Amino acid sequence: MRLVSVGVRPRRAAEPSEPEAGEATEPAHHEHIHPEHHEHSHPEHHPGHDYNHMKDKFMNEISRLSIPMWAVAAIVVLVLVLVACFIFCVFKKCFAKKKKPKKVREGKTGRRRKTKEGEGEAGEKEGEVKKEGEEEEKEQEKLGKLEFSLDYNFTDCQLIVGILQAQDLAAMDMGGTSDPYVKVFLLPDKKKKYETKVQRKNLCPVFNETFIFKIPYAELGGKTLVLQVFDFDRFSKHDEIGEIKIPMNSVDLGQPMQQWRDLESGEKEEQEKLGDVCISLRYVPTAGKLTVNIMEAKNLKKMDVGGLSDPYVKIVLQQNGKRIKKKKTTVKKNTLNPYFNESFSFDVPFEQIQKVQVVITVYDYDKLGSNDPIGKTFMGYGATGVGLRHWSDMLANPRRPVAQWHTLLPEEEVDAALKAKPR
Repeated sequence: MRLVSVGVRPRRAAEPSEPEAGEATEPAHHEHIHPEHHEHSHPEHHPGHDYNHMKDKFMNEISRLSIPMWAVAAIVVLVLVLVACFIFCVFKKCFAKKKKPKKVREGKTGRRRKTKEGEGEAGEKEGEVKKEGEEEEKEQEKLGKLEFSLDYNFTDCQLIVGILQAQDLAAMDMGGTSDPYVKVFLLPDKKKKYETKVQRKNLCPVFNETFIFKIPYAELGGKTLVLQVFDFDRFSKHDEIGEIKIPMNSVDLGQPMQQWRDLESGEKEEQEKLGDVCISLRYVPTAGKLTVNIMEAKNLKKMDVGGLSDPYVKIVLQQNGKRIKKKKTTVKKNTLNPYFNESFSFDVPFEQIQKVQVVITVYDYDKLGSNDPIGKTFMGYGATGVGLRHWSDMLANPRRPVAQWHTLLPEEEVDAALKAKPR
């Protein structure tokens, strides 16, 4: 009996397990249905639903507007194109900025290498260029040479300078020639200047001219003899070919000397300002009377040791190089800005007025020695610039005084213009 009861108990114990399993399955089935019911009662939020809702709302708004659909489409396309272009530009700039520094770095490193390599070559080339430039300058400085002689007469206290000849002078004219002449003077005073005759169209001229400076031997040591070779030009300023400077303290004047020396390029100095003179001209054709009034002068060159001058004016009426009449003003002491207001009359017939010249020279009066010219100018036949204009204004305004300021020029320059035939 015990065995049977023991065998039945397990079976009874197992039996109730089946309904339990059934009960467990039923709730599981019931639980599975419950979530489905919950999903239907509370649906999830889908983004597609919002997009459709927004689209419908947008289309409803557009349908209310009076704009046709093709215009809306065109606007949308245009906006899309602009957005695409903007994105492309931004992308291109960003892409370029990222790549550019690499190229720049490569370029900089390459340049540095090239410059380092090129510095050595440049240094060598500069050295060659300098050598070539020096050789060219030496060639250009070949202006010719001049033969001269020096002697001193101790009895008469005279320095005798001989200008003998020149060779291989530089060509200054268009035709490949020059019209040379030589100026001779002593520095620093320049009071006395000599000139040789002009040798026309000749690069190897022979002068054979002698000039004498009267100067005590004791004063000669502080002087410098200057020999300047110029190319004569009839219608413009004479061009300097070259010069020779001889300090007299370096020359042994115990015996005559004669030598050749190469010409050197002269220092280009600004033309020395000599001053200005105011002149009034008046011509009466019926009476044949020319009146020249020397009114005043200003900024005259200092000629005396004290830094002043004793100026006066000399007026010469000439024709064909011959003096017809000359007059002069009074001397104004110790001034560089003298006031004269002095008139001078000349008889000039009407048929001769176009052929005469009025030459004005301002001098510095010297009691002991010769009077030194400060500067010169002229009007009338052959004049140019201010001199010609002043003369023309006088003839155009008969019986009326016409005043004009004239700039004083070096005496030799005006003399050369007076000798030249007008064009």
